[in-house]
Amino acid sequence: MKRVFRLGLAAAVSASAGFAAVVAWPIGLPLQSMDLAGDVNRGVYLARASGCIACHTNFEGGGAPLAGGVKLETPFGALYSPNLTTDPDHGLGNWTLEEFARAVRQGVSPEGEPYYPAFTYPFYANFTDQDVADLWAAFQTVPPVAEPSKKQEMSFPFNQRWGLKLWRAAFLEPPRTDPVEGNDDVWNRGRLLVEGAAHCAACHTGRNLAGARNSDTEHFKGSNALPGGGKAPAIDYLSLQERGWTVDSLTYALRAGVMPDGDVFGGSMGEVVNYGTSFLTEEDRRAMATYLMDAHEGG
Repeated sequence: MKRVFRLGLAAAVSASAGFAAVVAWPIGLPLQSMDLAGDVNRGVYLARASGCIACHTNFEGGGAPLAGGVKLETPFGALYSPNLTTDPDHGLGNWTLEEFARAVRQGVSPEGEPYYPAFTYPFYANFTDQDVADLWAAFQTVPPVAEPSKKQEMSFPFNQRWGLKLWRAAFLEPPRTDPVEGNDDVWNRGRLLVEGAAHCAACHTGRNLAGARNSDTEHFKGSNALPGGGKAPAIDYLSLQERGWTVDSLTYALRAGVMPDGDVFGGSMGEVVNYGTSFLTEEDRRAMATYLMDAHEGG
C-alpha cells in the first residue's frame, strides 16, 4: 500500500513539475534592437494587404478604425480582435517597435504570452525588418481610442494560454513565401502576397480538430468550418478553372468584388476586397491572380 502511495505521489509530483515547466516555458525569440525608419505609405499599403482594417474595425458596431472588438466565433469560444490604436492603456501606445515586431512575426505579446492563432501571425513570419518598421510607422498615425476590446470568451481548457505553447510546438508552420526558382517575378510576387500578407490559406484551407490548417492535404481546397459557421470555396487552380475563373477575371474580382457569373462577393470575402485588395496596385492584384491560377502545388 505504501509503495502504491509513493508511486502515486511521484507521478503527481512529476505531472505538477511538467505542468509548471510548460507554463514557464518561454516562447519566441528574444527581442532584438531595430533602428529603422518606417515608410508610412508603404506601411498603410501592407496593412491593407494584410487585412488589418477589416479584422480590427467593428464596422457593424460603429467602432473607430482599428479600435478592435470584432467578434470571431470559433469551436473553442469567441475571440475579439484587439485595439490597435495608439491609446497607451488599451492599444499599442506603450509598445516598442521591437515588441511589435515580435507580436507580428512570432505571435508573442510584450508580456511573453502566446496569441491565439486566430491572429494570422504565422503568415507574417517572413516579413522583413523594413516591412515591420513600415507597418509600425503607419500604426503610429492612428488616433488613440481609449476603449478596451472585449474580453476573450474561450471555454476551458482553451482559455488557458499556456496550452497554446503546446499547440505551437505541434502545429505552427512557416509561411510558403520564399521565391521558387523557375518562376518569374510576377508569380513570385503573387506567392509572397497570397501565402503571406493576404493569408488566403487562413480561410480557404481545411483545419483539424485542434484548429490547425491541414496544409499538406487541403491547401486551398476550401473550408466548411469558418468562424460563425461560414464557408470558403476551394481556390486551388483546378477548382478556379472549373468555375470559369481566369487571370483577368480574378484580377478584376480582387478590385471590384464581381465574379465571372456577375454575382458579387459577400461576407468576409467582400470585406477582404472592400478594405484590402481593392486598395492594392493592379500589378499586385494580377500577381496574386497569376499565382492562384497556375498549376503549382504551393509547396
